[in-house]
Amino acid sequence: MDVALEILDPLVFDKAYAYFVPAKPVPISGNATFAAGAGAAAAQQQSPLSFGSAWPRDNILRQCISLFIITQIGATALYFVFSALSYYFVFDRRLEYHPKFLKNQVRQEIVSSMWAVPFINILTLPFFLAEVRGKSLLYTHIDEYGWPWLIISSILFMIWNDIMIYWIHRLEHHPAVYKYIHKPHHKWIIPTPFAALAFHPLDGYAQSLPYHVFVFICPLQKYLYIFLFIAVQVWTILIHDGDMISGHWLEKYINSPAHHTLHHIYFTVNYGQYFTWCDSYWKSHRPPQPELDPLIDALKVMRQKGLVDEKGNPIPQDKKKTQ
Repeated sequence: MDVALEILDPLVFDKAYAYFVPAKPVPISGNATFAAGAGAAAAQQQSPLSFGSAWPRDNILRQCISLFIITQIGATALYFVFSALSYYFVFDRRLEYHPKFLKNQVRQEIVSSMWAVPFINILTLPFFLAEVRGKSLLYTHIDEYGWPWLIISSILFMIWNDIMIYWIHRLEHHPAVYKYIHKPHHKWIIPTPFAALAFHPLDGYAQSLPYHVFVFICPLQKYLYIFLFIAVQVWTILIHDGDMISGHWLEKYINSPAHHTLHHIYFTVNYGQYFTWCDSYWKSHRPPQPELDPLIDALKVMRQKGLVDEKGNPIPQDKKKTQ
């Protein structure tokens, strides 16, 4: 996260903190020699990172505020941009006729997400702060570990996350935990992409822990970390798009949107994040099959309403009847 501060401090935050928390002016004295000495002493005491603010760039309170602003704006922007793209260009809107699709569900998903995001950001703030203050194993220059390690660390990052999230997610389905933390996310039996962050804050925090812990136990290049972290957020949105495409070879290995759709419908299957190997090994894998597609029940409702024919093709509606 220090990458974001490196960019935004000179562009935004230096000016903002100088305006809201200005450095105290040096007192003026009639004795020019004394004033010069006081000014020199003040200059020595003032951090070279202050840039006109009483809070220099390395001030811990300033860093906390800056990091919260960055994560709040960043997470919200990612959520709305990619959820909207997935909802309007990938998600099959016919699923909204499914008997278990809730009234005003999309609005409820957005409200739930926007309520959860700031609390998740606050909970994860200590990790980002520790990264910025040099406590993690993030590094800047690829030459420090070499190109082979760049590839190996990416693979390790995904394997670590896949195993840890699988078990965190599966444990959240334990009866002692489920109703308190994970049940709110399963309110969306037929989820849309806007359900990606619509869960209890502790649920979101728990499932994000592996991403944050990894960089404290394994070296990772910091720009690669930012890329992988953003990719994880986008992937989380995409697997909620309700796509039930099945029959392709990748479904044996990739925890696709079809797998996650089945997880929302059947609850105790397909806990994985990226791949199916954890579910396969620990006997919780349920492969997508055409007869499990929730679109089948959605089309039944649409036929009853005269919106589609027996083949699922739209029936032109008489405008006078709908007015």
